[in-house]
Amino acid sequence: MTQPDLLEMTGIVKLFPGVRALDGVDLRVRAGEVHCLLGQNGAGKSTLIKVLSAALTPDGGTIRWQGEVIELASPAAALRRGIAAMYQELDLVPGLSVAENIFLGHERATAGFSRRGQARDAAAQLLARLGHPEIDPDREVGTLSAAQRQLVSMARALGHRARLIVMDEPTAALSAGEVDNLFRVIGELTADGVAVIYISHRMAEIRRIANRVTVIKDGCTVATGLPVADTTTGELVALMTGGAPPEVAEVGSSATDQPVLEVRGLSRRGEFADVDFTVHAGEIFGLAGLVGCGRSELLEAIFGARTPDSGEVRVAGRRVRSGSVPAAVAAGIGLTPEERKSQALLPQMPLAANVTLASLPHFSRFGFIRRAAETAETRQITEQLQLRPAEPARPIAAFSGGNQQKAVIGRWVLRGCRVLLLDEPTRGVDVGARAELYALMRRLAADGIAIVVVSSDIPEVLALADRVLVLRDGAAVRTAAAGELTESDVLDLVMEAAA
Repeated sequence: MTQPDLLEMTGIVKLFPGVRALDGVDLRVRAGEVHCLLGQNGAGKSTLIKVLSAALTPDGGTIRWQGEVIELASPAAALRRGIAAMYQELDLVPGLSVAENIFLGHERATAGFSRRGQARDAAAQLLARLGHPEIDPDREVGTLSAAQRQLVSMARALGHRARLIVMDEPTAALSAGEVDNLFRVIGELTADGVAVIYISHRMAEIRRIANRVTVIKDGCTVATGLPVADTTTGELVALMTGGAPPEVAEVGSSATDQPVLEVRGLSRRGEFADVDFTVHAGEIFGLAGLVGCGRSELLEAIFGARTPDSGEVRVAGRRVRSGSVPAAVAAGIGLTPEERKSQALLPQMPLAANVTLASLPHFSRFGFIRRAAETAETRQITEQLQLRPAEPARPIAAFSGGNQQKAVIGRWVLRGCRVLLLDEPTRGVDVGARAELYALMRRLAADGIAIVVVSSDIPEVLALADRVLVLRDGAAVRTAAAGELTESDVLDLVMEAAA
């Protein structure tokens, strides 16, 4: 017997400056089912679940919960309704304990006093249910591994006794055994009538766990309620990839035969294994793969922010000392990280301070910064990178996302880098800024810089790069000229191969 709709979202719209993130999305979820939300990174999946959990307010559309039209004023209101979400970017508080995080917002208390002992016991029971009784409820969350933090987030969702739980890429940091435990728990929940919205790129997981699928592309629903058993992987891939690739100007390659960056047998347990590639002067080299495949971790190891277990990195034939950011920077390697706001920028400092951060010795004398020289060099960089407005004294937080990204890139251009590692360089920028960043990458490559670019947008990688390395679960599965690959080829390698 078909279960009634527990949740019905109709015509959901969400606008951001310059971007229509959701453009009339529909989603219907039944009690007791696992409903997979499928789409490429940037399609709007995470935005949709943030609307559902009231982390974002929709600009249009209707949400019905158990047949009743509702408006959710806050995440707490969503939780009271029985809607819990596990975000891809975990919303845990590092300074609090495991138990405090699990029951944050619905603390167990008597007469105004928290019953910590009871909370610890309840947290231990939830973690045991997930197959991890060894995680200490009193341990500070900030000291846990990524996989352990993911498990705490799951326990937090379970602790709310929700009627619907959203899981956004829940297995990205989990081992095979931990995935089995998660799926066992999901089976128990759905048997009790709880609905699960499950977001994953991994086709094997979708085949194993989901009842129905909704596909989103470019903020629009292209198919909804498809039975997994009756839909082929090829059909799902076609639904995900329909439409035109991003507009990247057709420009001839600047790649030369001169090797600049050489990565040999680089491995780090649990993240990536035995990765080999060479990037030449003037070449744009793309890394394609799903969230959690080891792309960002690999870039950080090349940059010295992570220490590999084995392998080596060479720049212009000279080996770079492993696990040392200063050694990597001295060798000519620069990195723009995935989370630029938290990992690359000094938000309240001016543009000039952010641009010159990697070149401070050049601007200092007797321990004091030569402000006139710093301002002059920053103005040159803003002109070269077309960074607007050209105001070196303006706080970097007051610039748009695209111009913030240009500032981080400008930091390494000013430093004179030979290798530029770009992790999700166009994330969070509007269409116009994205086109400007594409043109900037081409200009830097034409100047002889070896560029490695990671992007979750597969058409973007194929349009930008001269060659592409496809990663799956930390292993290189294919390296080819970008022109020899299609979007479907890459998705087949990272999804169908996993199935």
